[in-house]
Amino acid sequence: MISQKDVKFEVIKKISDFSFRNQNVDSISQLDGSSPPSVFVGSKLHYPLVNVGILSPLQRDENAWLYDQPKYWADNNFQINEVVKLRDSLLNSRFQSNVRDVTSNSSTSKKFVQLAQEIAVASKPVDVEIELRNKINVGRNKDQILTPHGMRAGLKAAKIVSNVKVDRKLDKVINDDIKATEAMKTLYKHNFSEYVLSKILSIGVLGLKKNRKLVPTRWSITATDDAIGKQLLEKVKKNKWIENYELFYGSFLGNHYIIMLFPSSWSYELVELYLPGSSWNQSNRIRASTDFEQYSGRKEYAYATAGGYYASRLPIIEYLDKINRQAGVFVMRLETPSYWAALGVWVCRESARKCMNKKPLEFSSEAEFLESANKISMIKFGFDPSDFLKRSRLIEQIRTQRSLGNWL
Repeated sequence: MISQKDVKFEVIKKISDFSFRNQNVDSISQLDGSSPPSVFVGSKLHYPLVNVGILSPLQRDENAWLYDQPKYWADNNFQINEVVKLRDSLLNSRFQSNVRDVTSNSSTSKKFVQLAQEIAVASKPVDVEIELRNKINVGRNKDQILTPHGMRAGLKAAKIVSNVKVDRKLDKVINDDIKATEAMKTLYKHNFSEYVLSKILSIGVLGLKKNRKLVPTRWSITATDDAIGKQLLEKVKKNKWIENYELFYGSFLGNHYIIMLFPSSWSYELVELYLPGSSWNQSNRIRASTDFEQYSGRKEYAYATAGGYYASRLPIIEYLDKINRQAGVFVMRLETPSYWAALGVWVCRESARKCMNKKPLEFSSEAEFLESANKISMIKFGFDPSDFLKRSRLIEQIRTQRSLGNWL
């Protein structure tokens, strides 16, 4: 077994060598001893019908976990082309199922669903023999929330041929008859990451047993970010305000973040700017989206910024929980042409996390705070954010509250 610091090089090299020898995948009809690192539940059929897929490399790999490990990619500064190589090497062997097939004993897909659940809850990738129903279709889909995969084919048969080991704490929660939010809260306290939680929520092993169902992966990712964030906010909202204005900034994979914390009660605003030539803007003009929540939270989904809203919010709430403070939070995300391939909402989460792991710049006055944010954005990212700061609902609300408080 190679050391973790050498895993990146070895796996990428293995993929490149294998791809060179296997340019034509039309002849592949089965995978012997593949090692799926994850599962995928689609949302493009007529719900409650969904496609459920086993994501696996075309060959057995003892380091298969790396193909579905965004936290590791971020911590080890993987580049876009390296992530794309990993994900393009994954085959989605899929079958159709009703979301309620996890509780139905008469379903024809129940056996496949149970196999997918075993793969999802395993502590490490298990060996699976897979037989395909048709030829492999090659092509990567572009999505704001989902991490892409490069190939797909119908699943005819599958069998696990190695032992499935499940973490004792996870096994207990799966067998308990408790609500999904309580299950996630318990597992999060025991250091299960949001990536693991969204995967097991998606495959229908959490929640009251009579209510369990498959959840499309794109929904489970955002649901997990939102659920963990709300749980932490229950504590954060009881904390004192931060004492000074705090400014964080940083970049990852062509995504630049400026995160501004105001001495205030909790509120949150995200502005996303997509520069021409970036992954989500092929026009010649800057596009922008924004969403906002007050202390009481949102009553509806953040449609403008979608999953990025909840993914960017989570690391900030984690930071406030860690320092036992609360704040009003204004976030600006600048997506540049360097972000040339859509990799999924994990990029927002880990970009914000990298930002929050840095030591903030602190200011005692709002004027100096806002001026510094403008200067840093111009110097670091070549963009003037002053117009967006002037139009910020959050900043206007904080100023109104402060004026009202002084008057009272």
